[in-house]
Amino acid sequence: MCGPVRSKDYGNDVLAGDWRRPRKGRIPEIPAEPGLVAEDPGSGFCGAVVGCDKFGVTLEDRFGRRRVFPLAKAGFLIDGEPVTLVRPSAAPRRPARSASGSIAVEGLRARVAKESRIYVEGVHDAELVEKIWGHDLRVEGIVVEYLEGVDDLPAIVEEFGPGEERRLGVLVDHLVEGSKESRIAAQVSSPYVLVTGHPFIDIWEAVKPAAVGIDAWPRIPRGVPWKEGVVAALGWGDDTGAAWKRILGSVNSYTDLEPALLGRVEELIDFVTV
Repeated sequence: MCGPVRSKDYGNDVLAGDWRRPRKGRIPEIPAEPGLVAEDPGSGFCGAVVGCDKFGVTLEDRFGRRRVFPLAKAGFLIDGEPVTLVRPSAAPRRPARSASGSIAVEGLRARVAKESRIYVEGVHDAELVEKIWGHDLRVEGIVVEYLEGVDDLPAIVEEFGPGEERRLGVLVDHLVEGSKESRIAAQVSSPYVLVTGHPFIDIWEAVKPAAVGIDAWPRIPRGVPWKEGVVAALGWGDDTGAAWKRILGSVNSYTDLEPALLGRVEELIDFVTV
């Protein structure tokens, strides 16, 4: 916690006196490594380093807010003492990672799709899965298709004709005990079909609120269409299509998604690629 440290070590007014002058010796230079907690004394903003380049260092506070500060001499405080943050030394090149966190396959060429498939409920689900797991799925030759709902799931599974070399994974929204979706999923029984899902009413909720820049997803009263209720409550107008583009554009990697979705998608990929 930065507040108490500041109060104890150098008073409430960091600009009273020469806070840039070290108590003993030279101001230390500290590499701005990810996770290092530092404070900008001018604004009082305190957070962990999440990025550093020639333009400055990016700090993220405990509420997920980010700010960029220049790498000025004695420009930060660590444990109440002035320091100069510097760019970290170049580390050995690590294998590139895909948005899902897996090792990216460079020079990937399109391959013939396998017969196995992953079905999701809607186009938004498909777009989100593609953005995060698209690389992995192309490596494995797995196609994702959307169903526009799961009301006819048993018939859809029968039409697909699952088998040992033709597996089917299905991702269902709001798959919680007692829901309509759980009752439909229970009607599907095949060793070559895996129906799983996340607890969220809609795939939108699987995106962490901080990634979108909100404190939390609003609770929408029963009887109000969920997406329309969300955009109204957030003051985003009434265009749910534009709202989804805004949400999807805020997602850059698996870290922007809730674990309850991550685990289920990984489970489906493992099942259809066994």
